[in-house]
Amino acid sequence: MIKHIVLAIFLILIICDISSAQRRRSGRWKQSRYEFVFGIGGTGFLGELGGRDQVGTNSIRDLEISLTRPLFSVGLRYKIEEYLAVKGALTYGRLKGDDNTTKEIYRNNRNLSFRSPIIELSVLGEYSLIREKIGHKYNLRKVRGVKGFKTNTYLFTGIAVFYFNPRAQYNGKWYSLAPLSTEGQGLVPTRKKYSRVQVSIPIGIGIKYSLNRKLSMGLEYGVRKTFTDYIDDVSTTYYDKELLREAKGDVAAELSNPSIGPEGWTGANSQRGDSFNKDAYMFLQITITYKMRTTRGGLPKF
Repeated sequence: MIKHIVLAIFLILIICDISSAQRRRSGRWKQSRYEFVFGIGGTGFLGELGGRDQVGTNSIRDLEISLTRPLFSVGLRYKIEEYLAVKGALTYGRLKGDDNTTKEIYRNNRNLSFRSPIIELSVLGEYSLIREKIGHKYNLRKVRGVKGFKTNTYLFTGIAVFYFNPRAQYNGKWYSLAPLSTEGQGLVPTRKKYSRVQVSIPIGIGIKYSLNRKLSMGLEYGVRKTFTDYIDDVSTTYYDKELLREAKGDVAAELSNPSIGPEGWTGANSQRGDSFNKDAYMFLQITITYKMRTTRGGLPKF
């Protein structure tokens, strides 16, 4: 009888020890809830200007790879749960569009171009499809126990506020286009001036691979759906060039309509853009993630 009691106690202790170890492993992610994220990559623009040798679309099929420009980002991720996180990020990049890159006859004849900085502040929610699991502190060979997954795949969405400032070149000098009212904005009641601070909805996917317990390297791709059609300063129809010259000067008139073909294609009220499809931009970046220890007070330990 005593032997059975001792055996039962021994089994209970073993089960409790295993359960305690599992709880420690399952909660180990809480020790590094904060992650510092650095990214470097490229931008892409989907709007009226540039694009492939076809009528313009608002899909990735119209992306012109040669107009990719660099971006840099920094951010801080906080894990709410093992599979759920929120990230705040600040990103700086440049966007570019140029009708000279397409052989589609009407777009090429329009001959418009722009470049713009893009400064984005975003708050993103991330859901892990395959979440990283932390194993032993030391990745020793032939040691039993959970080694953990080294890969984390996640989807993200959220909200972002961004600043842009489309500019174009005339006689070797760059001019901000918004003050020039190239489509008559602010000159007629039906065309209001646009704000250079806008809101976007980021949607994308990312993957991370753990290099060690502190560092991860990843790849992240995201599209930003915006609510403006003026990132490239092109949206509706041409404004009368001579009226614009009187109101804003020669530079505004020439940058509003530098077309190279038949005059009738680009006269007043002819189509200049497509206001039904809003502009979009995308980020593709390589990320480096650094895990920070969490203090007992729940704050990151620097």
